[in-house]
Amino acid sequence: MDFNGVDLNLLAAFDALMQERNVTRAAARVGVSQPAMSAALGRLRAVFGDHLFQRSAAGLLPTARAQQIAEGVTLALQQIAAVLQPEADFVARTATLTFTLGLSDYPAFVILPRLLSALALEAPDVLIDVVSFSGRDDAVALLDAGKIDVAIGVAPTVQESRIMTREILRDEFVTLVRKDHPAARKGMNLKAYLALEHVLVSPEGSSYGVVDQALADHGKKRRVQIALPQMFAVPAILARSDYAATLLRRVALHSAVAGKLAIFPPPVSLPQVAFHLIWHRRNDSPSAQTWLRDHIARVAGELMSGH
Repeated sequence: MDFNGVDLNLLAAFDALMQERNVTRAAARVGVSQPAMSAALGRLRAVFGDHLFQRSAAGLLPTARAQQIAEGVTLALQQIAAVLQPEADFVARTATLTFTLGLSDYPAFVILPRLLSALALEAPDVLIDVVSFSGRDDAVALLDAGKIDVAIGVAPTVQESRIMTREILRDEFVTLVRKDHPAARKGMNLKAYLALEHVLVSPEGSSYGVVDQALADHGKKRRVQIALPQMFAVPAILARSDYAATLLRRVALHSAVAGKLAIFPPPVSLPQVAFHLIWHRRNDSPSAQTWLRDHIARVAGELMSGH
């Protein structure tokens, strides 16, 4: 192919280099030799007047110019592929493929079991791989690298045109103690809350979270005795101790010790937490990807309605 003197096959080479960040793997991706890919990179540099990729110990690092054109190149190649090879409709019952999901702790605990149960019935030969992440912007890096098809987590901190989001679930904070705790009998007002020792969930390892900020706004401070990087162990810890914790409601309700916990509204106002589907624009149109996102949203909707 030729357009104004530019071989459009170079765009496929560029896209492969962006995805793989390695000349040898990029060559294998598009079915050419490693020397041919190296030559293509040299021609790309001449076309764009930029080095495009810098070698590093971690692989090829794209320059600012490469990042600027990457999304447009990917979309152009997808449009060309759609013209040349119209996509067949996705049929869940007979599909044999693997989706890779990026999940933070909460959706892995609350959504994933229901999702897998539904998939076993509706798409028995569809497989799911899970990649975990903790920081809310980690999903963007995974999507940019093509390591996941879709993520479920809190929306990224920065709105990016190439990254698309769809809210699917909300949850609220509740305060928990064991059922036979003295505070459970007396009621959980602010004074009683501040008298307790608390467990904090902090993926970043901080001892200061959204609850502490809300308390600080009222000139108050709680005593955090334990900070954990994930939430799964907290209900079991509370059921066997005098600690309190403020967690999302469904974490408590889905735990094995839910019946041993007393649940109270927090003594200060806290915002609800919204969870989103997060995907790259390059995965927006394929019918299999659309089916997956709609399926996840349906399962989350059932959780929202209490089914």
